[in-house]
Amino acid sequence: MAVLVFVETAEGTIKKSSLEAVAYGAAMSSGGVTALAIGTEVDDTALAGLGNYGATKVLHVKDERLNKGIIQAYAEVISQAMKDEGAEVLVLANSSLGNPVSARVAIRSNASLVSNVTELPDTSSGFTVKRSIYTGKAFAVVNLTQEKKILAIRKNAIELKETGGSAAVEAYNVSVPESAFAAVITDTEKATGEVLLPEAEIVVSGGRGLKGPENWGMIEDLAHELGAATGCSKPVSDMGWRPHHEHVGQTGVKVSPQLYVAVGISGAIQHLAGVNSSKNIVVINKDPEAPFFKAADYGIVGDAFEVVPKLTEAIKAAK
Repeated sequence: MAVLVFVETAEGTIKKSSLEAVAYGAAMSSGGVTALAIGTEVDDTALAGLGNYGATKVLHVKDERLNKGIIQAYAEVISQAMKDEGAEVLVLANSSLGNPVSARVAIRSNASLVSNVTELPDTSSGFTVKRSIYTGKAFAVVNLTQEKKILAIRKNAIELKETGGSAAVEAYNVSVPESAFAAVITDTEKATGEVLLPEAEIVVSGGRGLKGPENWGMIEDLAHELGAATGCSKPVSDMGWRPHHEHVGQTGVKVSPQLYVAVGISGAIQHLAGVNSSKNIVVINKDPEAPFFKAADYGIVGDAFEVVPKLTEAIKAAK
């Protein structure tokens, strides 16, 4: 089974979610996988490292016009690469870029598409995959019937295993029509922080229980000790205490880390919708009736201004 994996990059590095996609593709293909990288932001040395996760070959499209992630242009390149490589399956990360791109590629390639994939496909009788639905509250088993298939992998659903290999990187020249660049990106606001929220394995979030932006230092201190990204509830970002790119919830960033720590967040259903896929949830709140405790794996009833600094010091001492 020929598998092509679309690899996303940012600021010269390959996104962790794309490494997971490569590992997924390698696990389902006995003959190895071909990865596809678009743009000039990452060099060939970094791309060769994809062999450490199962890629045997990397196609690199070195076109500066593609650095901004214009969806129509990416769909054009990926569709052509699938055709040239004879790929039966396209694997990519379930992301803000991967989702719209995969939809367009599916139309162009007449392919079956399934998102939020959490497990390897079952090919014993047809081609079925398990996907997360209802913001992580349930799973569905989907049967893909088209000859070509596109699988968008949920972040942190696949265990990364290093193989020690190295992939051969080849320049891939593809003609992209000017019509594919009809959309123009005029401005981009990039998230900042030691660890970016969408890629984080640990997230520490704060809510209105922090009482004001001047108290956010203890959230950042705890996140620093845990090697975590910081997040917040919607009211916090609406009030301007924290930037909007840190808003976790149904209308913000949906996360699926190994550990989610919620500090001073009541647990409104809109927030829970963004964190339900977390492997473990820890809630710190002085209100024992806070709805978030019902969704928590572990809960601490106490004043965040007392609990969080002690927790931070304990983690620092344990190191």
